[in-house]
Amino acid sequence: MNLFDLTGRIAVVTGGNGGIGLGMAEGMAAAGATVVLAGRNAAKGAAAVKKITEAGGKAEFADVDVTSETSCRALIDGVAKQHGKLNILVNNAGTNIRKTPDILKLDEWHKVMDTNLTSAFVCSHAAYPHMKKAGGGKIINIGSMMSIFAAPFSPAYAASKGGIVQFARACATAWAKDNIQVNSVLPGWIDTELTKGARREVAGLNERVLARTPAARWGDPKDFAGIAVFLSSAASDFVTGTAIPIDGGYSVLIN
Repeated sequence: MNLFDLTGRIAVVTGGNGGIGLGMAEGMAAAGATVVLAGRNAAKGAAAVKKITEAGGKAEFADVDVTSETSCRALIDGVAKQHGKLNILVNNAGTNIRKTPDILKLDEWHKVMDTNLTSAFVCSHAAYPHMKKAGGGKIINIGSMMSIFAAPFSPAYAASKGGIVQFARACATAWAKDNIQVNSVLPGWIDTELTKGARREVAGLNERVLARTPAARWGDPKDFAGIAVFLSSAASDFVTGTAIPIDGGYSVLIN
């Protein structure tokens, strides 16, 4: 038996048309899953689908506004209806507004929390009955180094990413009886569109990241293919409620 085989599995990845989400989707598709890349940018989604299908995988794009409960539920229920089941959910969609707490506005706080955390609740809530009906499932929440550490320029982001780990643990304990495993992945400093903005806005960030990371490089979205397959497959059937750093050693080095 191949513990990492995802043949026949149906996976939804929010924010799956780029960055870490796409890296995870590529890994799952290579292992045999059909991946639904959910996002707002259809052109970007089409390019991501093309990339996966040209590599021999199965992928499709679905439009979603993760800040809308109606849109999130339509996504999950629509995929389950179209494919007859839903096996894997990756709550990856995220955003950040880099301001210190004293100047962050309430609407900005809500934008980050709704995108990063509330969407994970709504999508997980919608996915639960489909996974229970299928006899089990896998949910992966994307946290961050900000789930562990703090930064003066990311109060809302850090709160959302700390929250998403604790939410995953609550789901893990509640749904273990239904054979649903829920885990979090904590990306370190990864080379994505979001972190390119951070490097522009935070002076000296690139140098500090390289100095602290034992691997001496920024992560690549492709670094998430393996962990996605592991946490989506039978190989992790007794792994639940954990938070796994994918950070090149950043979180364990005192520097």
